[in-house]
Amino acid sequence: MKKYLTLALILCILSVTTERAVAQKKKEPLYTAPLGIAPYTFRRSFPNGVAATLDTIKNMGFTEIEGGGGRDMSPAEYKKLCDERGLSIPSMGTGYETLVKDPQAVADHAKILGAKYVMCAWIPHKTGSFNFDNAKKAVDDFNAAGKVLKENGITLCYHAHGYEFWPHEKGTLLDYIITNTNPDYVSFEMDVMWIYFGGGDPAKLLKKYGDRWKLMHLKDLKKGTKKDLTGLTSPENDVPLGTGELDIPGILKAAKKVGIKHYFIEDESSNVTVSVPQSIAYLKSLTK
Repeated sequence: MKKYLTLALILCILSVTTERAVAQKKKEPLYTAPLGIAPYTFRRSFPNGVAATLDTIKNMGFTEIEGGGGRDMSPAEYKKLCDERGLSIPSMGTGYETLVKDPQAVADHAKILGAKYVMCAWIPHKTGSFNFDNAKKAVDDFNAAGKVLKENGITLCYHAHGYEFWPHEKGTLLDYIITNTNPDYVSFEMDVMWIYFGGGDPAKLLKKYGDRWKLMHLKDLKKGTKKDLTGLTSPENDVPLGTGELDIPGILKAAKKVGIKHYFIEDESSNVTVSVPQSIAYLKSLTK
């Protein structure tokens, strides 16, 4: 009887060991969020047909889009087209002047789209010389506009663009903007390429400011590209994810830790019908 019990015990141990080995071989995907797209990627296509462009976006596998629409199309019409294609709109963009002039109108637009976030991607300044006065005015404007959006159930996110890395006190002007905006009214979207282009470390900044980051633009920078503090470079320096200089896996791991849930691939190059599917395939290939 003891022999049978010993044999059964050995078989049980072997079975558990085998199951563990199989589980270890089967790696979990690193990127598990919905696939999102920044509509600027398809800026050349939208003027030729909004519905057709949304069809292309849907067929690529995207389920989220960051705003968009046509100049001659109402937000309600655009929302209907997106709904018909299973595309949700968690976030939308707006210009700085529009945001400052009438934040309530921006909030109303966002509510029609069903967006919970509004992002602003550029602070007016003289190219190549972003300064403290620019940053201070932006802090005041963002706090004021962000309060109005908050009252409407919407979160304002400033999309840092890389020109904010001018030194300031013991840090940078980006540090100044983040620490002086009210966390109740202002959050941030990290465009990983522009942060890197300006000299920042995306993963370290995610860790430093935690849940102040709510959204992310995913893009990569062509190897060997000259970097500066202009927030500008050739669109052709955008390359498919995983083929440029950025540590995309490291950034995604850091983003998960701070709780980012909405990621938007953005590709400004002229070859998006080829490069965007490459980026999608790369994201899907990553494992923990």
